[in-house]
Amino acid sequence: MLKMFWLLFLSSLVGMGLFVFISKRKHLLATLLSLEFIVLSLYLLLFSYLLNLGSELYFSMVFLTFAVCEGALGLSILVSMIRTHGNDYFQSFSILQC
Repeated sequence: MLKMFWLLFLSSLVGMGLFVFISKRKHLLATLLSLEFIVLSLYLLLFSYLLNLGSELYFSMVFLTFAVCEGALGLSILVSMIRTHGNDYFQSFSILQC
């Protein structure tokens, strides 16, 4: 029963992250934060699944490494966008300017 509650809780975390990702489309920072929330909740889901199976946790470490690389890439895009356009508001720049 507790395992089912934990699975439902982690699935709702992913759902909340997807809802924020869909609803907040004006700023890049809010979008990146919701993506990081989704990745961390998926990591918790994967970690608990692998822990319940009793298998090795090497795949969770690889997943966490890719999540960190994805976060660093998103942060570098955010910094580049702020340096060139002055803010992270999507409506303030056009694709024709790039």
